Amino acid sequence: MTTQVALVGGSGKLGRIIHEVIDELDGFAVRNVLGSSSELDELDGADLIVDASTPAVSIDVVRAALERGIGILVGTSGWSQERISLVRPLATSAQSGVVFIPNFSLGSALGTALAAAAAPFFPFAEIVESHRDTKIDSPSGTAVRTAELMAEAREQQGPFRAPHVDQRARGQQVGGIPVHSLRRPGVIARQEAILSGAGESLSIVHDTIDSAAAYAPGIRLALPFARDARGIVVGLENIIDIGIGLRA
Repeated sequence: MTTQVALVGGSGKLGRIIHEVIDELDGFAVRNVLGSSSELDELDGADLIVDASTPAVSIDVVRAALERGIGILVGTSGWSQERISLVRPLATSAQSGVVFIPNFSLGSALGTALAAAAAPFFPFAEIVESHRDTKIDSPSGTAVRTAELMAEAREQQGPFRAPHVDQRARGQQVGGIPVHSLRRPGVIARQEAILSGAGESLSIVHDTIDSAAAYAPGIRLALPFARDARGIVVGLENIIDIGIGLRA
């Protein structure tokens, strides 16, 4: 049986990559593509919704999917734990699942997991993320997810030290970690998590060089997972077996 997918935001960069993956994947087919002028009723009849829209639109798409009992895979950026909490009550009672993937890159998921694993051992941390100048939101969803997991990993040690964060130039705090966002042409995506302690520092860097090639393997894994998921799952690291325990 073929899983019929409603693809929201299919004309964007990520949406086009997802569309190409679905076209090549056995057992899945794009039923319809929704754009900025589409009505949410066009989601009706789909077996799975894939959201690659914008942060402003995404929350309505997620709510519509849950209300219809249709599973949804969310690749749209901007879903922090605070924002996810807005739809968590609806997801708890729904007969379907929501899978949030801040970044479909396997290397990015590994970088986030490594940063979280290192977090308990260093009292200082900062994140610098770079994306092309057309990216709407900042910090990136990947940086937010990384910072949240790093902060959770330090529950027993206490929060990271972040001096002078009252100054705007120190970045936006996420989980007590200063996050610095660069938006410039000539880059696809780059993230560096910098952890520091007495006499040493550790940098964990991930570069996306070709977005289509980097995201496709993660999309192939996430589609069947999202089709069968229940409740809320956050992060590709919960789909692949990294061997490092992280919270959903």
